[in-house]
Amino acid sequence: MSARSEFLARTTTAALLVALSTGITTDALAQAAGGAPQRARQIVPMDSARAAALYVSNRHEDHPISNYESAIAGKKVTDSIFAARSAGKMTYNKIKYKSRPDGLEIPAYVFGPLTPRGPGAHAAMVWVHGGVHGSWDQNYLPFILEAVKRGYVIIAPDYRGSTGYGKEFHNLIDYGGYEVDDVLSAYDYLKTVPHVDTSRVAVMGWSHGGFITAHLQFRSQTPFKAGVAMVPVTNLFFRLSYKGPSYQRSFSTQSRLQGLPFEQREEYKRRSPYYHVDSLNTPILVHVATNDTDVNFEEAEPLIDALRARKPHLAETKIYVDPTPGPASVGHTFNRNVNRQTLELNDSPEQTDSWNLTWAFLEKWLKP
Repeated sequence: MSARSEFLARTTTAALLVALSTGITTDALAQAAGGAPQRARQIVPMDSARAAALYVSNRHEDHPISNYESAIAGKKVTDSIFAARSAGKMTYNKIKYKSRPDGLEIPAYVFGPLTPRGPGAHAAMVWVHGGVHGSWDQNYLPFILEAVKRGYVIIAPDYRGSTGYGKEFHNLIDYGGYEVDDVLSAYDYLKTVPHVDTSRVAVMGWSHGGFITAHLQFRSQTPFKAGVAMVPVTNLFFRLSYKGPSYQRSFSTQSRLQGLPFEQREEYKRRSPYYHVDSLNTPILVHVATNDTDVNFEEAEPLIDALRARKPHLAETKIYVDPTPGPASVGHTFNRNVNRQTLELNDSPEQTDSWNLTWAFLEKWLKP
């Protein structure tokens, strides 16, 4: 450094120290020197507790852990309940099939009539569970029994990331990514069931399962004749901002995301059904609730508006205003209200109405 440069550097440093000690702003110093004003840096004390609460990792190894052994034990209980409650009422099998993207084996439940009518005689549905790291459980049983009674074959996959299959399967979670193809691949399995007519297959899901259903229906090409999306997740930009860091950590640490929406904007847009409404080419039914505290109505309403405005000939939608609360998240489970001990329906006017509309919609398009 030349003597002149060193002198200027020392002079500037001294001036800044004087400014800080006397309260003179850096803007004033810059103006006195004939330069443009510069914004002074604000000194903000660090609140370490708040910083820790707001921190969201983007490393897969930091994905939230679970009690994997407990989940495996719980899945065995669920399987035994399905087997016992199916006896004499419907067929029950626990199978595995390979997923299209990578050949991953996906466990699934298959339910059907005790006496099939004959080759290709039955319509079928792929039913999709909800929850981030959720799984199929016995609380769906009354609805499965009703579907089979009406003549449907049901396949219910536990797609990658579902609980009850150990740490490795749990950590393969790919929300809005490969999991959608895991569910799509259940259609391939139905091709091997002789009494299923694969031209009459629907997809149906709740919450996160409704999100997957919407994705499959909003693809430009889908094998499904119709779809039913109950209280679906719709927009990950909205959802992650609304739910905050504790929820965001289950997304930002997924191996095929590794970041938040501001870091992976195009990927989160691709994974949000709301942005793909224009690709809908097959019928869909969507029910939402204004008192849903999981998929809040502020998230759900834009999808309803978009479907009504741009796809009215294909979309049947209904907004339930403060329906009778279900067992969790108030209106989020308004049409999944089941007594957890007896596995019998806790019917309400709104639940009955929602299912009446659902069965009518499915009968219209699938003719079971």
